[in-house]
Amino acid sequence: MSLLTIFVSFSLLSVTFAQTTQNINVLLINEESNALAEKAFEVAKEYVRRNPNLGLAVDPVIVVGNRTEAKAFLENVCRKYNDMILAKKTPHVVLDFTMTGVGSETIKSFTAALGLPTISGSFGQVGDLRQWRSLNSNQTKFLLQVTPPADILPEAIRAIVTKQDITNAAIIFDEYFVMDHKYKSLLQNIPTRHVITPVKSFEINEIKTQLENLRNLDIVNFFIVGSLRMIKNVLDAADKNQYFGRKTAWFALSLEKGDISCGCKNATIVHMRPTPDANSRDRLGKIKTTYSMNGEPEITSAFYFDLSLRTFLAIKSLLDSGKWPNDMKYITCDDYDGQNTPNRTLNLKTAFQEIKETPTYAPFFFPQDDPMNGRSYMEFSTELLAITVKDGASISSHSLGSWKAGLSSNLTLTDPNNMSNYSAELVYRIVTVEQKPFIIRDDKQPKGFKGYCIDLIEEIRQIVKFDYEISVVPDGSFGLMDENGNWNGIIKELIDKKADIGLASMSVMAERENVVDFTVPYYDLVGITIMMKLPRTPTSLFKFLTVLENDVWLSILAAYFFTSLLMWVFDRWSPYSYQNNREKYKDDEEKREFTLKECLWFCMTSLTPQGGGEAPKNLSGRLLAATWWLFGFIIIASYTANLAAFLTVSRLDTPIESLDDLSKQYKIQYAPVNGSASMTYFRRMADIEERFYEIWKEMSLNDSLSDVERAKLAVWDYPVSDKYSKMWQAMQEAGLPNTIEEAIQRVRDSKSSSEGFAWLGDATDVKYNVMTSCDLQTVGDEFSRKPYAIAVQQGSPLKDQFNNAILQLLNKRKLEKLKENWWNNNEQAQKCEKQDDQSDGISIQNIGGVFIVIFMGIGLACVTLGVEYWWYKWKKRPLVGAVTQVEPAKPSRNNGNPQKMGDSFNFRSRNMGINVKSKF
Repeated sequence: MSLLTIFVSFSLLSVTFAQTTQNINVLLINEESNALAEKAFEVAKEYVRRNPNLGLAVDPVIVVGNRTEAKAFLENVCRKYNDMILAKKTPHVVLDFTMTGVGSETIKSFTAALGLPTISGSFGQVGDLRQWRSLNSNQTKFLLQVTPPADILPEAIRAIVTKQDITNAAIIFDEYFVMDHKYKSLLQNIPTRHVITPVKSFEINEIKTQLENLRNLDIVNFFIVGSLRMIKNVLDAADKNQYFGRKTAWFALSLEKGDISCGCKNATIVHMRPTPDANSRDRLGKIKTTYSMNGEPEITSAFYFDLSLRTFLAIKSLLDSGKWPNDMKYITCDDYDGQNTPNRTLNLKTAFQEIKETPTYAPFFFPQDDPMNGRSYMEFSTELLAITVKDGASISSHSLGSWKAGLSSNLTLTDPNNMSNYSAELVYRIVTVEQKPFIIRDDKQPKGFKGYCIDLIEEIRQIVKFDYEISVVPDGSFGLMDENGNWNGIIKELIDKKADIGLASMSVMAERENVVDFTVPYYDLVGITIMMKLPRTPTSLFKFLTVLENDVWLSILAAYFFTSLLMWVFDRWSPYSYQNNREKYKDDEEKREFTLKECLWFCMTSLTPQGGGEAPKNLSGRLLAATWWLFGFIIIASYTANLAAFLTVSRLDTPIESLDDLSKQYKIQYAPVNGSASMTYFRRMADIEERFYEIWKEMSLNDSLSDVERAKLAVWDYPVSDKYSKMWQAMQEAGLPNTIEEAIQRVRDSKSSSEGFAWLGDATDVKYNVMTSCDLQTVGDEFSRKPYAIAVQQGSPLKDQFNNAILQLLNKRKLEKLKENWWNNNEQAQKCEKQDDQSDGISIQNIGGVFIVIFMGIGLACVTLGVEYWWYKWKKRPLVGAVTQVEPAKPSRNNGNPQKMGDSFNFRSRNMGINVKSKF
C-alpha cells in the first residue's frame, strides 16, 4: 500500500469520526453531601472519552451547593447557566444529582420554569417532588427522575413487616439515606406502630440513650439503615443495653457490600445487602479496575455512572436521529417572568428508556404507561442473611432468601418458617387489677393469674398469635382523671406506653375513650348495686318456750300445783265427794277417787285436747275444775296467738329494696369504695345537681329579666331533686372505705340488716362476694350500667385484631361458656341454707324442741317403768311361809255389766307375790 493511500484512508476516517461525534453540553447540579455522584459522573465522562466508538464528547459545567441554602444555591446555578448561554454553549441536558430538601426543590423549580431537559437522581416516590407534581404531558417527557438505590432499599422494610406481621418497628438511619418523605408512605396502610428517626450520634453512649427511649415506647423490632460503621455502633449500644433475645429482633440494611460486625456477646441479626446482577458483574469489575470507580457504596457509584452514561447516550440518540429540535429556545433566569416558559416538544423520556447500554450493576426499571417520576429505579437484588455473633465474632451466616428492589416487591424466602425464627415474639405487656372472678392471683398458674379475663385472653391469643406478660397496676386503680386532667391506674399505663393492653373488669367511659381505645364489649352491661348484711332470724329448738317469760311459766306451774292441791283437799273434805260417799255413787259408771296423784293428773290433762277425764263429784271440786279449765283455755289461746306472732314478727320489718329506700333512711350508713368508679358516679351526680341549682338561682335572680319572664320562673320550691347531693354528704359523713375488703367487713360488722352499713359497688363485685358468702345479700336493681371491654393504646392495631377475635368468640358462644364456668360452676360458690320466707311454714329449728319433749317424755316413761318393775319385784317380796289375808276383788265392768260377787273373785297372796283367780 502506498503512502498516499494510507494518508487518504486516514483522512477519510478522521472526517467520518468528526461527523459522528456529538458534543454535549451538560449542566451538572449537585449538593455538597453527594460527592460520590460527582465522582461517578467524572468516571462516566472518562468512559466516554476513552471509547470513541460512542461518538460522544461531554462538556460539563458543574455547580455544587448546600441543600439548606436555597437562595445562594439558585443564584450560583443561574450564574453558571447564564454564562453558558452567553458562551453559546446552551445545555442539552441538566443532570440533577441533588438528593432532597429545599435546595433540590429549588432546582426542580428552576428546570421546570426554564423548560430545561433534566434527568434527576433525587429521592422521592410519586408526588414527593413537589415542584414537579403538576407537570403537563409535554413536561413529563423531558423532566425525568430515577430514584436512587438509597431511596429504594428502605422499601424492603415494608416487605419484611408485611411478611412477618410485625406490629411495631423503629427505623434508624444515617446521612446516607433520606427518609423525610417516608415518614407516612413507608408503612402506609399497614397496621404497624412505627418510629422513623435518624441516628443522633456515632457515640455509643448517646446511641444507648436513643435506644432506651425507643424501647420505652414498647418497640421490639429495630431496623438499622445505614453504613456498616453506623450499624456496628448501634448493635454495640444494643448489646450494652442487653436488647438481644427472644423479645427483640434486629434487621440491618446497608448498601455497602461488606459483612456486619459488632462486639455483641450473643446476637442474631438479619442482614440485607445488595448484590450486582449476574450479567453485570464482569462489567462492574472492569469499570472499577479500568476507570478507578472505587467509591463506596459501589451500587451508588454504579447508579450515578449508569444514569450519567444513559443520559449522554439519550441526548446523542436524539441528535443523531434528528429528533432534537433545531429551534431550541433558551431564556436566562433574568428573562423569566413567570409566563414565558419555553414550550418543548422534546421526547427525552423515550430516548432515555430505549438505550441498550449494558448496566453496570443492575438494569433500570421504567413503567410502561405511567410517567417515570417516582416510579423508576435501579432494579437490583438483595440477599437476606441471618448472622449470628457470639463474643464479638461471627460464628454463622446462612441465607434466608432474597428481595428484588421495587416499590411493592415481596420477599422471596427459601424457608418461610425459618424466617419467622428471626422476628421478635409478640410479647405484649398487660396491666390489670385484681378483682374476683375476673382476675385472681394464683402463683400455680403459668402467668401467675387465673380468672374470667385470663381465660378470655387465652382464647383471643389462639386467634391473634402473641404472647404476653401480665402484672398488677401499682396503684390498683382502673383509671380516674383528677382535677388537673392527669390519669392514674391502667389508663395511665396505656397513655405512658408502659403497657399494651389493659385487661380487667373495666367499664367503658367517655372520658377514658378520649385517651385510650376500647375493644367491643366482652361482657354484659354492669352497673352499681347495693350490698347489705343478710337478715338472720334467730332460731331455737325450744323457741316455743320463749313465747312466755320465765316468771309466767313459773306462775303457771305454781297455779298448776296449787290447783291440784286444792282439788285434793276439796275432794278429801267434801262430804259429797266420791271417797266420802261411796254408797251414793256406787251405781255410777265413772268412779274416780281424787287422790293427790289423780288431782295432778287431772289438772295436767285438762290443758290438753285429751281432756281431764271424769270431773269431781262434789260441787266445790267442779267449780275449781271449771275455773282451771277457763284458766287453761286463756293460757293456751294466749300462747298460741303469741307463738304465731313471735315466729313471724322478724319478717314484718320493712326491708331496703332500692337506692331510693336507702337514701330516705338514717339507720343504715352507706358509701362506695374511695377512688372507685362508683364514688366518681355519686360525686359527679352531686356536682351536677349543685350546678343545676346555681343555674336555677342565677335565672331566678337575674335582674335583666322582664317581669313576665321572672314570673315564669317564680316557684316556691327548687324544681330539681337533690337526692344525690344528700347521699354524697351522707357518704362522706359515713366515711368511704379504702378497699373492697374493708367495705365488706363493715357490712359484716353491721348489727342487723336494718342497722349498720351498706356498700355501693360494682354489681360483679357484689355478686361474687354474695355468691361466696352466706351472710351477705344484693339489694335493689343495678343502675348506671356500662359494658366491660379491653383497653389498648390509642391508635393501636390491637383494637381491630381483638375486635375480630371477640366477635368470633361471641359467635361460637365461648363467652357464654366462660360466664357459666366462673359464675354458675364456680368452685368458690357457697351452698347456703334457704332463708325463711313469709310463705314458708315453721322451720324445724324453731319447733324441733317439741320433738325433744316427746323423746324426753318417752325416755322418762321408760325409766319410770323400770323403776316400777324394780320396786314391785324386789322391794315388795314377801317372806317365805307368810300367809296373807285374801281380799275379795273390787267389782269390775264386764261387757258393760258389773260382775257379781259370786261369779269370781281375785285375791292377792302377798307372801307368794302372785295373783290367784279362782272360780267357784
